[in-house]
Amino acid sequence: MKLAQPITLDQVCSWTGGTPLGDPGQLITGLNEIHMVESGDLTFVDHPKYYDKVLRSAATTIIINKKVNVPSGKALIYSDDPFRDYVSLVRRFRGFEASDRMISPTAVIGEGTIIQPGVFIGHHVRIGKHCLIHANVSIYDHTLIGDHVVIHSGSVIGADAFYYKKRPDRLDRLESCGRVVLGDHVEIGACCTIDKGVSGDTTLGDHTKLDNHVQIGHDTIIGKRCILSSHVAVAGVTRVEDDVTLWGQVAVQKDIVIGAGAVVLAKSGVDKSIEGGRTYFGVPARESRTVWKEMAIVKQLPDLIDKLRKL
Repeated sequence: MKLAQPITLDQVCSWTGGTPLGDPGQLITGLNEIHMVESGDLTFVDHPKYYDKVLRSAATTIIINKKVNVPSGKALIYSDDPFRDYVSLVRRFRGFEASDRMISPTAVIGEGTIIQPGVFIGHHVRIGKHCLIHANVSIYDHTLIGDHVVIHSGSVIGADAFYYKKRPDRLDRLESCGRVVLGDHVEIGACCTIDKGVSGDTTLGDHTKLDNHVQIGHDTIIGKRCILSSHVAVAGVTRVEDDVTLWGQVAVQKDIVIGAGAVVLAKSGVDKSIEGGRTYFGVPARESRTVWKEMAIVKQLPDLIDKLRKL
């Protein structure tokens, strides 16, 4: 998330109570979790597994719970609870804003767009031209929708990311400050859910089509002309490249890439990145021709065992 106005390291420390390690005047232009960071961003780290990754990332300012040497060009904020302090900043700059009407006065709706009864449109939403939003769709704050988009009844666009930190006695939610961005000519089936990014954008490219009951996780990027059939579930921070087809009940693991033109057959589970231009099947998903051959051999096993017994 980019900030409307830059803030300084000193200001952040005054709000969070953290200890500055570096230039107090260091400028911060955005808030991002580690998967989405860019130069100028503030992020956080609170686990030894990720110290090196975060310290070497593009982030300019890092809230950290370990005193380390300050990397060149960066500033650090020492905190006993980086997660808590990062969430407090998200709430300060993009906290929940209650609505008192079905369509926010800050929403911008393009020419020729039809909004059916019962649609909720949150604050700072932008919807393009000649779209059709069917009854009882919910579009959360800051969502961006292109032209000629169709969204069917019961779908929710922009719900919070499913992202929690485990505490000894509870689970703390990482507040979401990202968005959902839908390209032109996108179609969303009934009862679909597309989560906003934790701090970046969950994106669907032009001409991509979702069937009913599809779930898209936070910060996932889906390319152009993709087809996702009913009951597909794609976890967060996944990249689905152009012209991919995911048939019914496919489940996709987080943090992976599905290559352009790949086809994943129904009821498969994709647990690692796969190359484009091929067809996959199974749990875990593998090239379908290999799986079919193995299945054919397995079907022959009873006869082979029977023959061996008669020897």
